[in-house]
Amino acid sequence: MANFTTMTGFLLMGFPRKPELEILFGSFFLALYLVALTGNVLIIVATSMNHSLYTPMYFFLKHLSLLDLCYISVTVPRSICNSFMHSRYISLWECIMQCFAFTVCGSTEMAMLTIMSYDRYVAICLPLHYEAIMDARTCVCGVLAVWASGIISGVMHTAATFSIHFCGANVIHQFFCDASQILKLSCSNEYVSELGVAGFLSLMAFFCFISIGLTYIRIFSTVLRTPSSESRDRAFSTCLTHLCVVILFLSTGVFEFLKPHSESPSALDILLTVFYTVLPPTFNPIIYSLRNESMKAALRKIFQRRKDYFFC
Repeated sequence: MANFTTMTGFLLMGFPRKPELEILFGSFFLALYLVALTGNVLIIVATSMNHSLYTPMYFFLKHLSLLDLCYISVTVPRSICNSFMHSRYISLWECIMQCFAFTVCGSTEMAMLTIMSYDRYVAICLPLHYEAIMDARTCVCGVLAVWASGIISGVMHTAATFSIHFCGANVIHQFFCDASQILKLSCSNEYVSELGVAGFLSLMAFFCFISIGLTYIRIFSTVLRTPSSESRDRAFSTCLTHLCVVILFLSTGVFEFLKPHSESPSALDILLTVFYTVLPPTFNPIIYSLRNESMKAALRKIFQRRKDYFFC
């Protein structure tokens, strides 16, 4: 029997062991990572440099992009490195840190999307009180609270996961240290405490989901009563952008939660994991930049400024 004190590492067995397939998957992940890196960095730069975007909505969007960068950087770079080097080993402490960081980013993103929906609710349903409610202090405190909740969730989840004893082979059938796969290595029923933590975190995620749903019911009912078609279109455009991001993140996570878990995950299981770990950070910047006119204008200014600089 191996436990926290004697086990030195794990083997990540998410992808086929053929070298040519490892290179293919590594290249695919590298392409997605570069797209996510470029898109999120552009949003962070645009919202930081353009004074017209110094509003609560873009303040939260900047932190969402920063969070997406962290979220995809937790799992993908290590997977790319392992694929190109044909290595599957990850040390115990690296696995602990990866599990912790992944839980922090996932929990924080859920909370961030919730506070962003509240910002849209105040802007559309309480426009006269918007500046008073969503002032700079409230925005900063909101972001700090979101990150604090994620860190607390990460500490609870990681501590419960790695407090168990491990039996048998140290093989994780995933391309990163997935807590659900690590629990399959536990002895007898020692993972009961982890199930309690997972249940609590699931309850908090469900609360965020219900909050977002109720918020958008109020938003859409208010928008539909707006007499001006131009105001309705502008409100729908802003809200649908955020709603697309929420649906992308929640739907991929729900698929992973509801799908039947097997002892040895199939190619479909790995694909579903890619959906909720890689796709949201990759497509969030695309969704915001394509549907948001202010963001597109800010990005055009940045590229024009760079063009003028190079041709001076």
